[in-house]
Amino acid sequence: MSKLFSKENGEVFTNPLNINNPIAVQVLGICSALAVTSQLKPAIVMGLSVTVITAFSNVIISLLRKTIPNRIRIIVQLVVVAALVTIVSNILKAYVYDVSVQLSVYVGLIITNCILMGRLEAFAMQNGPWESFLDGVGNGLGYAIILVVVGFVRELLGFGSVFGFQIIPDSWLLENGGLYMHNGMMTMPAMALILLACVIWVHRAYNKDIE
Repeated sequence: MSKLFSKENGEVFTNPLNINNPIAVQVLGICSALAVTSQLKPAIVMGLSVTVITAFSNVIISLLRKTIPNRIRIIVQLVVVAALVTIVSNILKAYVYDVSVQLSVYVGLIITNCILMGRLEAFAMQNGPWESFLDGVGNGLGYAIILVVVGFVRELLGFGSVFGFQIIPDSWLLENGGLYMHNGMMTMPAMALILLACVIWVHRAYNKDIE
């Protein structure tokens, strides 16, 4: 039991949350981060979907790693990921259909997500199932944290709401005699890129030791 929760395993889980964050440090998974963060709800669903798929694909590949011929390992990884993506996509369509529509093709594109394929090749193929599970959850949550931060700011300043609930009252709006106006640019992918750059800048400024 102590080995399962050892310091090394703790670092495998926590490092991707901060000092080795897949988006802020490794700059991976940028495309989906820009595309699905116009509102907070799809950002959270996308982050959780990637976390689940990364964790379980890591475990499966780790269990199979000694039996997979080296020349077809990428194909096997893609098949495992594609199967998990299909399952997650169908679950989303069954229980949160409106969000699955908002996410559009980006759930399917998790198959080619750089974070996911990178963890399978760099970690799951060399480590045991438990360590691979922790690595998958850590990297998925590290990815999700950035999506949630960007999605929160974009929805709040772009629509004046969070989770669809109005936060900035209509009485504050310029057309109603107030001093505030919704920033429509926040809903555009270009603004997501700027916000993401700001998040990376703040992260690097806070973690000065990161090269």
